[in-house]
Amino acid sequence: MIIETQGLRKQFGTTVAVSDLSLYVGEGEIFGFLGPNGAGKTTAIKVLLALVEPTSGTGRVLGAPLGDRAARARIGFLPEHFRFHETLTATELLRFHGRLYGLRGVSLDARVDRLLTRVDLADAADRPLRGYSKGMLQRVGLAQALLNDPQLVFLDEPTSGLDPLGRLLVRDIIAELRADGVTVFLNSHLLGEVEATCDRVVFVKRGRVVEERRLSAPAEGLDLELRVGPVGAAIVEGLSRFGANIVQPRPDVIALRTESDAVVPAIVSWLVQQGVQIYAVQPRRKSLEDVFLDVMGDDERPG
Repeated sequence: MIIETQGLRKQFGTTVAVSDLSLYVGEGEIFGFLGPNGAGKTTAIKVLLALVEPTSGTGRVLGAPLGDRAARARIGFLPEHFRFHETLTATELLRFHGRLYGLRGVSLDARVDRLLTRVDLADAADRPLRGYSKGMLQRVGLAQALLNDPQLVFLDEPTSGLDPLGRLLVRDIIAELRADGVTVFLNSHLLGEVEATCDRVVFVKRGRVVEERRLSAPAEGLDLELRVGPVGAAIVEGLSRFGANIVQPRPDVIALRTESDAVVPAIVSWLVQQGVQIYAVQPRRKSLEDVFLDVMGDDERPG
């Protein structure tokens, strides 16, 4: 197991940032850590990185207790709010961080060149960071997080400030990390990116995990919308053999919930046999954003 925690708690005075965090992350997994602002996500990441000490509870990262120096040397981290020396160029910044990892010479230079090329900053490598856009700074931050060829990477809002092309680049890099067996711990509010990237997510509310979902698992049921010609009550009633929660919000629309999309051909075939004209069949699965809103409930306020 790459990350395993039991009952982690972090309290600052009377403020409880993380109340009871128990989770596990497997090797090579792209793991999403989701929750509203103020749910304790960033504090939890800092505890896992041993940047702050937990008030109570236990945890292990890369098979070692929290804070183990050898384990930390195999971790990459891109914070949500980072500040680099603006007078340095991207090349100088990565060389500086590389030396902190104990890297030197030709191997360090080659790694710096490779990473700057991968994040599409090779042409800006010798420009001071003060002239970089927010998206460029985000990409050089990602490069420094990968500088030590980590076994585990924490990415806290990695696509913040990136345009669609930049987000696609980050998504491709995460896919490459997965292919190399690297574990990625991802915190992001861009749920579409999480849905396209992660293998599994947990939802955090007030410092504890309230639900877990494996995104690669088959969806539980399918909401189906049929746009058809005029139909009577007998047709609507007859559809009950294929699903439940059947409603007819308009004369030309029927909505129902089925067990899976495998039932759809049978529904279409039956309607044709009944002489019903079919204009559209549209499945409607819940998005990750819909699930997020359901899990958080009505008591959460915008952060």
